[in-house]
Amino acid sequence: MRTVSYENGFGLADLRVYTELMADDNRDQINRLKRNLTHALRQDVTPRQREYMILYYGRNMSMEAIAKELGVNKSTVSRTLKRGRQRLYRCLRYGAANLLEQAGG
Repeated sequence: MRTVSYENGFGLADLRVYTELMADDNRDQINRLKRNLTHALRQDVTPRQREYMILYYGRNMSMEAIAKELGVNKSTVSRTLKRGRQRLYRCLRYGAANLLEQAGG
């Protein structure tokens, strides 16, 4: 593992090394978050919430377009997305350790 020195004049080389080290650290956290999110989407949101989230976040559809495609009001889409996000937040915030154990991670 490389060490970071603060003795040179401008520290640009050190900043590069620090950035590389942090990128490696973040990669593991991001991968873990992706695994947890995928598991939470499968287990902790309703099928309707999952469908709306896939359309909104995965296919980048607007709430208006989702409402039109599914024949519901825009407010229904908005509320469903909000409830799904709340479920995911609670799951990821409080149940991440549990998710990792269940997923074998």
